[in-house]
Amino acid sequence: MAPLRGWGQRGKRLRGFAPHGHWRMLTFLGALRVDRLAAPCVFDGPINGQCFRAYVEQQLVPVLEPGDIVVMDMCGHRVIAVGS
Repeated sequence: MAPLRGWGQRGKRLRGFAPHGHWRMLTFLGALRVDRLAAPCVFDGPINGQCFRAYVEQQLVPVLEPGDIVVMDMCGHRVIAVGS
């Protein structure tokens, strides 16, 4: 979306630039705690079940503490192996 307002020299046309549909997709995963964000991870592009499982095993499980509850909301991977 192009900006509607801006600053420029008086009497000169202000030119704004906006990307034309060339967006990069990033996937962010993280564990939200009351006092901090734990195990943040960013993937370049969408993730699949294999990437998600690797994140859980390598990033999430090491920071879990006894009594923690893990809620997986809007899981796009839909892989049976990840759920177990």
